[in-house]
Parts: sequence; C-alpha cells; structure tokens
Amino acid sequence: MSDKTVIDGTAHDAAERASSPARPHRPRRGLVVGAIAAPLALGAAGLSLARPGPDLSPTPVAPTAISALAPSGAIAAKGEVTEIFGNKFVIQDATGRALVETGRAGEDGALVTKGETVTVQGRFEKGFLHARMITRAEGSPILLGRPGGPPPGTVDWAKDKVGLGPQPDLPALTAAIEKAGYGDIRVTGRGPRHLDVAAKGPDGRERLLHVDFDGRIRERPLL
Repeated sequence: MSDKTVIDGTAHDAAERASSPARPHRPRRGLVVGAIAAPLALGAAGLSLARPGPDLSPTPVAPTAISALAPSGAIAAKGEVTEIFGNKFVIQDATGRALVETGRAGEDGALVTKGETVTVQGRFEKGFLHARMITRAEGSPILLGRPGGPPPGTVDWAKDKVGLGPQPDLPALTAAIEKAGYGDIRVTGRGPRHLDVAAKGPDGRERLLHVDFDGRIRERPLL
C-alpha cells in the first residue's frame, strides 16, 4: 500500500509540473552582472552630478609688446584681431603682428571677432602663440584645451570629480620651486599628479618644469 502511495504521489507531482508553464532559467552569471551593473550605473549618475575638483587656471601673465615675443612656456600679448583663419587669427599692436593658434576649440572661427581687442596668453614657439587663455576687453577669460588633471574616464579622474583625488598645495610647491633657485614662476597646466610650470633659472633663461605634487622638480627640454 505504501509503495502504491509513493508511486501515485510522484506521478501526481510530475503531472502538475508538466501542466504548469516552464519558468525560464536565469543563469547566475546574469544575476551577478545585473547586481554589479546597477550600482555602477548609479555611481556614474552620481559622478555626473558631482561637483568636479577645482580647476587650475594658468598664472596670469602681463602682456608684452608683440615685437618682444620670445620662446616661452607662458607669455602674453595684447592686440586687435585683424584676421581670422579657422582656428587661427592675427592680433596686431603698435609694434607688430602675431599669429595665434587656438587648437580644436577655435575650429569654427567664432572665439573672437574681427576688430575686437584681446589679450592672448599661452606658449610662444616657432613663431606661433599657442593660446591657453584669451581675455576679452571687458575682462572675461576663455580657457582653451583640457583643464588638466587625470585623463577622463580613469579611476583618478573619477576621484578628482568628487574631490577625493590628490590636489596640489600651490603655496608649498611655489616655495619649493623658489628654493630650488627658480624665479618668475608661472603655472601653465596640471597633470594627474604634477604641475607644468614655466620659470626662469638662475641665469635668467626660460625653463619648463615638471613639478610633482610631492615637490620633486624636473626640467623639461627647452623651447
């Protein structure tokens, strides 16, 4: 009797399972991926709304006469825009003319207008003033190129976006550069863990420096 009961019960359960629609099998791997993807998506949304780390603007430089422009990592000139050629334009003062290159930011030729007076700061090399910052007559600045810091999309970049990445101590680094014998210190940009600096050595000649956030200083090739 007990054998028959067991057999009947098993048959009944099997029939019930056969009449019920089969549930789709969800691989555990898919569940794991979903569990990971959700917080990552939320984290990405949080980063997109987070306040980025502090921007590092280049050290302002007083403009020099265009005729006096010389190779430098940080120099400025002021003049009237006389011609525009795509991402390049010409400024002119009483002493001469200079060709300014603006990179991708100026490809539409709309950064400046013909006839306006602007101050252009950047790197002067091989006859070009490569603009890093353009200041209009009323004082509003336009920063060109990447703001610096870690490359976008990296872990260091994500930390920097929420203020958790390494930040330079500008007064301490300036003091370290001066102690090493350099003067006329101008910050030109920032890397993931270093500053790009233009300065003058004890001989008065221009130097380009790679200054790590921990104070180590290396000279880069001269212009």
